[in-house]
Amino acid sequence: MNEVLIIIPAFNEEKNIVKLFEKLCVPKIRSFADILVINDGSSDSTENIARSYDVSIITHVFNLGYGSALQVGYKYAVRNNYNYVIQLDADGQHSVDNIAHIYKCLTSKDENGNTPDIVIGSRFLKGSKAYKISPIKRVSIAYFSWLIKLITGEVITDPTSGLQGLSRRAFKYYSEFGNFDYFYPDANMIIQMILLGFRVKETTSIMYERKNGVSMHKGILKQLSYMMIMPLSIWTIVVRVKKKMQKSI
Repeated sequence: MNEVLIIIPAFNEEKNIVKLFEKLCVPKIRSFADILVINDGSSDSTENIARSYDVSIITHVFNLGYGSALQVGYKYAVRNNYNYVIQLDADGQHSVDNIAHIYKCLTSKDENGNTPDIVIGSRFLKGSKAYKISPIKRVSIAYFSWLIKLITGEVITDPTSGLQGLSRRAFKYYSEFGNFDYFYPDANMIIQMILLGFRVKETTSIMYERKNGVSMHKGILKQLSYMMIMPLSIWTIVVRVKKKMQKSI
């Protein structure tokens, strides 16, 4: 068993995961990382394809959602004593070249001798390579970045990035009941963790445009709905964290 667990939530990604596994299941990555696929109730051949590779698999009978799939992965990582988690999307948008880089960031100390709890792969830092995104998505990202800055004082350029690395301290907290959003774990979770004192940083990343299948945020209505739901979730998080902090005083 390695000290890093790569978590891949997958829902109907049969057209994408073969290429992903071919790049992941190589000695360069497997020398320091194990792979867990959370098959989130797929109705296609996602599970059968995954079983043909040297990866661990957890299957949901029903589709429970992206956040729920991630939290199952965090619980698995806690119970199997991993030190770090790196989460990737199954659609192939996250280059596997990010993995070693994020692992290095997670284990590198800053000027104060501290290592980060969460490392976010950003599309917008100098040196990153990414695909073009729609105007409405760019607006939503800028809006949530502004909210994070307003509430926490921290600058996060890519709050919707699913490419993240987590220390054991971070994913152990996420694994506990009520500490992780089951539906849209994005800017709300970043705000929560910063307010609670977790160290969050961004790093450069390489991302590609989805070639096959449909994103969970595909369509204007879904994106507009997301932009309305997320601020409410953020408000709830802020209130809950402040109450928790008051009780601890």
